[in-house]
Amino acid sequence: MKLITMFALIAAGLLNAQTLSTDKEQWSALGFLEGTWEARTQGGASKANAVGTYTFEKELGGHILARHSSADGCRGPADFDCDHGDLLYIYQDGAAQPLKAIYFDNEGHVIHYSVSAPTPTSAVFISDPGTPGPRFRLLYELREGNMLGKFQMQMPGKSEWASYLEWSGRKK
Repeated sequence: MKLITMFALIAAGLLNAQTLSTDKEQWSALGFLEGTWEARTQGGASKANAVGTYTFEKELGGHILARHSSADGCRGPADFDCDHGDLLYIYQDGAAQPLKAIYFDNEGHVIHYSVSAPTPTSAVFISDPGTPGPRFRLLYELREGNMLGKFQMQMPGKSEWASYLEWSGRKK
C-alpha cells in the first residue's frame, strides 16, 4: 500500500510539473507583446487616422497580461469614436487551461476571446462563435521590430473576415 501511495504521489508531482511547463509555455509565447508600443492606424473600414500608445504588462503577480491603450490626435469619420480607450486582460481560468482574454472599452463593448500564439511572433484573439452578432478577431504580429495589428469582424452567415482597424508601431 505504501508503494502504491508513493507511486501516486510521484505521478501527481510529474503531472503537476508538466502542467506548469505547459502553462509557462503559454505565457512565454505572448512575451513578444510586452512593453509600450507607439502605433499609427493605417487602414481598415473605420478609415480612422490616429496615433496612440498601448502597453502590455504583467499584473497581479504575473497571473494577468493587461493591455491598456489610448489614442491621440485622432481624425476619422463622424461615426468613429476618436476618444477611444480600452482594456484587454489575458488570463487563465486554471492550471492547464488555455489562455483567454476579455476586452472592455469606453463605448460599453465587452468581447470574450480565446487566445493562441501560432508562431513565436504572432498572437490571435478570436471571439466565441456562439455569441450573437458578429465574431471578432484581434491579430498581432511582430515583424522586424514592427508590431502589426488588425481588429477584424466576421458578420453572421459570412466566412470572410473584414478589417475594421489596422495599425503598426514600434516599441518605445
